[in-house]
Amino acid sequence: MTKIRLFAFSVSLLLLAFTTKAQVKYSNEFLSLGVGSRALAMGNSCIASSNDATSTYWNPAGLLELSSDMQMGAMHSAYSYGIASYDYGAATFKTSDSSALGFSIIRFGVDDIPNTLDLIDNNGQIRYDLITSFSIADYAFVTSFAKKSNVNGLSFGGNLKIIRRIVGDFASAWGFGLDVSAMYVNKSWRFAAVGRDITSTFNAWKFNTETFEDVFDETGNEIPENSIEYTMPRLILAAAKTFKISEKINLTTEIDGDITFDGKRNTVLRTDFLSLDPHAGLELSYKNKVFLRGGVSNIQNVLLFDKQTAINMQPGLGLGISLNRLYIDYALSNIGNKLFNIYSHVFTLRLAINKKGNVS
Repeated sequence: MTKIRLFAFSVSLLLLAFTTKAQVKYSNEFLSLGVGSRALAMGNSCIASSNDATSTYWNPAGLLELSSDMQMGAMHSAYSYGIASYDYGAATFKTSDSSALGFSIIRFGVDDIPNTLDLIDNNGQIRYDLITSFSIADYAFVTSFAKKSNVNGLSFGGNLKIIRRIVGDFASAWGFGLDVSAMYVNKSWRFAAVGRDITSTFNAWKFNTETFEDVFDETGNEIPENSIEYTMPRLILAAAKTFKISEKINLTTEIDGDITFDGKRNTVLRTDFLSLDPHAGLELSYKNKVFLRGGVSNIQNVLLFDKQTAINMQPGLGLGISLNRLYIDYALSNIGNKLFNIYSHVFTLRLAINKKGNVS
């Protein structure tokens, strides 16, 4: 009972921190997409069962559950008909039996965008040879840590996030934020809480107006000014349980709930105080070598053409295979378009290494 009270107390502190913040704007939405084929296949329901390199994103406290001394992971996916690329890489280390570190990077970007600001020269002639290209890219550089508490089964973690956003030569921003998390493991049960952007992650934008000011004046566009935007805090609660079906088959189920405090959102459960977005997933494993996964997320009420409403949800499905220390995960998810059935294929590779540098 003492362990449960301590875990609940940690959650209460996170909740108090969120409700005392006054926020003004959304930002950094690329950090809400999720990483790892396992998680995407399970409807992003992996906060409590997180135990690999992707814990640097989902729950840094899960780094203590690594099955090896070191693990590296990478993911690549393409969204919106291949227009946008989303990439993730991580390296994680167990520094002792009671602590772990992780380093990761996320990039979401659109490249080779035509720059037509100089398409018409000073003589009014169209000059296709003056068309150049630029990229719009968002980066997150994350340092993660995890530490076991003195209470058996209870661990804590945190993320330090540095955000870099670039819009060609026209604008750029730097940002900073913190995540905190807690995980409690009791036999086949696992409970977790993650507080994302508890400091209200901010971006400070700077615009290089001399690169477009003349054209904007001539076309009547508004000249943007340097500004700061904020990412709202979010609390995620999760519970998972593993069932032993047979000597070789296990089933892990998890239910998560994303709680926001920035006004009503289009979620199935919402009040003037908070919005709750539930999602769930499951993973069936055979000898811990082959994995079948499924899940649902982004459950919303949508307005149809006939003015009727219906429940819409984002499904996920995936497979995983363990080849000694190499893990290959695949997910089929429509995260690139949450309303229409435009699915994305996502692959993730993970490699486990021990302290001697062997992979076997």
